[in-house]
Amino acid sequence: MMIAEVSGKFDLSQDTLHYYERIGLIPSVNRNKSGIRDYTEEDCKWVEFIKCMRNVEVDGKQVLDSQPEHIRQSIEGSLKRLKVDTIDLLYQHRVDTSVPIEEVAGAVQVLIKEGKVKYWGLSEAGVQTSRS
Repeated sequence: MMIAEVSGKFDLSQDTLHYYERIGLIPSVNRNKSGIRDYTEEDCKWVEFIKCMRNVEVDGKQVLDSQPEHIRQSIEGSLKRLKVDTIDLLYQHRVDTSVPIEEVAGAVQVLIKEGKVKYWGLSEAGVQTSRS
């Protein structure tokens, strides 16, 4: 798919698509023999994901919600928007201290058993959280 088609499909200017690629928001797009960008289905999924993330509003505050029902809702929404059956890596960047890590792990384990998530990563977890 040529850049003009991608631009129209996602209602983004060609300059914006170039910018997203230049700063690494989307992977480098392969070029055809004429040197023109040729977007694959995978490239388009990245564009769709970045556009979706661009619309997230948090009013300058970090929003944490690791309630099991919210995790499921987030994954179901991502699967639908990305038009995939499985998320390869669900990565939790911040620990939500208002929800016991066992509940979070249980919710993710169910999603893994259902085949909706392959792997789960956790960042910024302290020793106590990791031992739980």
